[in-house]
Amino acid sequence: MTETATTGAQQSFQLKGATVPMTSLELLYFDSDSFEATLRDKIRQAPGFFRDVPLVISLEKYQGAANELDFFQMIGICRRHSIHVVGVRGGDDDHNRLARNASLALIPAGAVRERPAPEPDDKIVTEDVQTPASTPQAASPVAARIVTQPVRSGQQVYAPEGDLVILAPVQAGAEVLAAGNIHVYGPLRGRALAGVHGLETARVFCQSLEAELVSIAGHYKISEDLQDQGWKSAVQIQLRDNLLVVTPLDKA
Repeated sequence: MTETATTGAQQSFQLKGATVPMTSLELLYFDSDSFEATLRDKIRQAPGFFRDVPLVISLEKYQGAANELDFFQMIGICRRHSIHVVGVRGGDDDHNRLARNASLALIPAGAVRERPAPEPDDKIVTEDVQTPASTPQAASPVAARIVTQPVRSGQQVYAPEGDLVILAPVQAGAEVLAAGNIHVYGPLRGRALAGVHGLETARVFCQSLEAELVSIAGHYKISEDLQDQGWKSAVQIQLRDNLLVVTPLDKA
C-alpha cells in the first residue's frame, strides 16, 4: 500500500449527484445530408445558442433500420457545429451496441424528465439528466437565486431549483437559466431560459427586452421575432397555447 493511502491523505476527487440541463435530439431516421441540413437550420434560428452544448440522441421514436445508424457520422457532424454528443437514450440492444462502439453513454429513460417533443418552428428541448446519487428535492419552498452584479458576455448563471432574480443588466453573449421565473431588473441582452425543467407556467420579466433568445419550457423566440413585440421596453413573457406571448408590464 502506498504512503498516500496509509496516511489517509485527502482524495483527489469526490462523486456527487448533479442536475444538468441538456438538449435532446429525437431521431426519427438518419441520413447524413438531411441530418446536417436540419442541424444547420436549427442553429441559424438561434445563433450561438447551441455552441458547446451537450446533446443526447433519443431513439425512443426512431423508425429507421439499425444498420442506418452511424453514430460516428452524427458525432462528426455535431462537432463541426460545436455540439457535443454525450449519450444515447432509448433504443434496443443493437442500438445500444452501436452507441457503445462509438463510446457514447447509455442513458436510461427513467433518468430523464420528459419534455415536449421538438417541432419545426420555434422550439427546443432541454432536459435534466440526473445520476442515481442525486438528492431528492425537499418539499419546502426553494429560495430564489439573487444576482447583484451584471452578467457579462460569456458568463452563465443558473438557478436549478427556483427563480432567478438579477438586479443588473444581462449583457449580449451571456446566458441565464432557471427552473422557475427569471426577473431582470435591467436590460436583457443575452439569452434567458426559464422553466428549464419543463415548467410551462414560468415567465421572464425584464426592464428592457433586447434579448438574443428567450425560452420557456423549451419553446423559444430569437431576437428577430422579439423585435416586433415590446422591444427595448419593460415586458413579461409567458407561454400560452405553446406560443410565447410578450406583454408590456404596465398592461399585465
